[in-house]
Amino acid sequence: MKVYTDDDANPALLREGTVAVIGYGSQGRAHALNLKDSGCRVVVGARPGGAGDRRAREDGLETAPVREAAEAGDVVALLTPDMSHEALFRDEVAPALKAGNALSFAHGFSILYGRVTPPEDVDVIMVAPKGPGDLVRREYQRGRGVPCLIAVHQDATGQAKERALSYASLIGGAAAGAIETTFREETETDLFGEQAVLCGGATELVLAGFETLTEAGYAPEVAYYECLHELKLIVDLLYEGGLAKMHEFISETAKYGDLVSGPRVINEETRQRMREVLKDIQSGAFAHDWIVENQAGKVRYQKLLDADLDHPIEHIGRALRARMAWLKAGANTKDD
Repeated sequence: MKVYTDDDANPALLREGTVAVIGYGSQGRAHALNLKDSGCRVVVGARPGGAGDRRAREDGLETAPVREAAEAGDVVALLTPDMSHEALFRDEVAPALKAGNALSFAHGFSILYGRVTPPEDVDVIMVAPKGPGDLVRREYQRGRGVPCLIAVHQDATGQAKERALSYASLIGGAAAGAIETTFREETETDLFGEQAVLCGGATELVLAGFETLTEAGYAPEVAYYECLHELKLIVDLLYEGGLAKMHEFISETAKYGDLVSGPRVINEETRQRMREVLKDIQSGAFAHDWIVENQAGKVRYQKLLDADLDHPIEHIGRALRARMAWLKAGANTKDD
């Protein structure tokens, strides 16, 4: 698999026109500011007088209502939350698109599951940084970048891939390496990672460990430290150097426990559940469920979220974290 760098990109391709960034949340802000600092003309599409509009103006960016911004853009980056795409695209973005424009996404959900159907005469591309917007911005400011995935769903102009690479380079992604993928691969692996490992899997493992210790009579404060607090130490080692670095920096006792007990917890039954999660994603069942849940007002979603946030580990954690000075705003935030 080829990893593209700035040497493979032609930043001038996008500097010749205007990029309309629709939405000014985490990714929208990072993309807009990085593009502007890279020499692009950027117009942020946001609700006039709304929080995104105000913040973009404070950041020195040009803003306009969504349709006006889309009309001005040669590249239109749709960076609002997934569930807003269908109505926003239908009512504001689609009527403004012109032949030869490029429509860009940071996630493939809306294209893969048919929430957005672009006209045939525009390029449809994806540039998906593998990190939150705040990190995308900070790494760019440091002269570095966050790796990203690029993909082409529709090549109407013959330059779709070149446009994706140019965009990736201008936001700093090619400096760290841009890998070509497809909308389907990015969406399905992203959803699976969130559900089975990064969010759903990790948090359920933490809660199960906490409950196992407290049910056995151990102090909840001690259980919190062992099952949640110290997780960051391990994740940082894995992030920095994979399994090898983790094994290098943990004790021999921890390593042995890892090797003999890890497979008892994450076993073939767990893997089968993961396959079921992946099947629901691949079949579209998860997307359908999430779309219907939004249409119904997210009642079930809110009930599940409230229960999660009311877990005893949250109450214990708030009290313990209040004593951790390094977590307070402004602490240990000095740039490299």
